[in-house]
Amino acid sequence: MKKQETRGKVKKLKGRVKESVGIITGNRELERKGSRQRTEGAVQESLGKARRKAGEFVAEVGKVIKK
Repeated sequence: MKKQETRGKVKKLKGRVKESVGIITGNRELERKGSRQRTEGAVQESLGKARRKAGEFVAEVGKVIKK
């Protein structure tokens, strides 16, 4: 797992915690911020996965070309 994926997972987890605390305390602002942060983390994680997969694909193509 690359840095961007890990950062996305952490951001998503922080957002989930904020969102939950906002729901429990009735703080709609904190709930919205948490939801937004969770979504941003999910996007960041997905981009990291896509970059990793693209890199793996390019490496495999390179191996095939060398043969």
